[in-house]
Amino acid sequence: MSELQSKILQVLKDGEFHSGESLGERLGVSRTAVWKQLQKLEAIGLQLESVKGTGYRVPAGFELLDKKDICDQLSVPTELKMTQLEIFQNIDSTNKYLRERADNPEYVRSVVLAESQQSGRGRRGKTWVSPFAANIYLSILWDFERGAEALGGLSLAVGVAVRRALLEVGLQDVQLKWPNDIYIGQKKLGGILLEMLGDPAGHCSVVVGVGINVSMPAQAAEAIDQDWTDINSQLNKPISRNTLAAALVSHLLVLLDSFQATGFGPYRDEWQSADAFKGQQATVTTVRDSISGTVIGVDDGGALEMQLASGEIQRFIGGELSLRLAE
Repeated sequence: MSELQSKILQVLKDGEFHSGESLGERLGVSRTAVWKQLQKLEAIGLQLESVKGTGYRVPAGFELLDKKDICDQLSVPTELKMTQLEIFQNIDSTNKYLRERADNPEYVRSVVLAESQQSGRGRRGKTWVSPFAANIYLSILWDFERGAEALGGLSLAVGVAVRRALLEVGLQDVQLKWPNDIYIGQKKLGGILLEMLGDPAGHCSVVVGVGINVSMPAQAAEAIDQDWTDINSQLNKPISRNTLAAALVSHLLVLLDSFQATGFGPYRDEWQSADAFKGQQATVTTVRDSISGTVIGVDDGGALEMQLASGEIQRFIGGELSLRLAE
């Protein structure tokens, strides 16, 4: 992002109208230069409102992510602190950025945040809507020594850590949907995407991606294909994205540092207490077929347990499965 774009954002974040002329005078450039930069900012997802004769604004304003503010609010022991924190104004994908650097030891325990993503995605290749300065797009790179076998239930444990962070900043009734979604009131608030690289049986790296809807603009939400909600719809007053980012990073670092030794077991009860589908009729869709039954919960390895009409208990492991409530 150019220096001029950054300066324009600093002006527009107050949510008030600013004319192209006043922006140009303030920044020492022409109205045409301002207009061109505003077009580029819109292209990366800034929800800009333009009124002829009045100027430009971002309704309700916005808060930019700030490295110092986030680091000052981290609540983890010194030895658990990340190796580095990077914040991008715009990026292809925070997960992709760390995936491409997983072989570099300097990036282990790195945290990446972005104001917007051009190609954010969730599970099963779905697009993750990523408007500018509206939500949280976060990824962490972590190394594990015992491969995929030791990582069973990690996505669910990450869900527990994310839920703890959300409760900490004031949300209530935060639920978890197997295997990687964050819900409130049967609407999706956020999601988790884990990507493993390296030896499935030995040393491997995992990129942990988390997306949380904080203040989703209505225009951007038109691209979402399911019921959704955001934090500002659930609280009486807006929260600081920097405070939320610090809470998420703190809880995730503690989880990732201990998970290889403890596994999912210590998180199972907490996950089940927040299970959005427990006791309900639901359908698991696999590559080959669909299986319906009553959701019981999850086992110590994070597998979904479902009771079929026959009384049989069937277990499902993440992968390319989809879980939906029965019609």
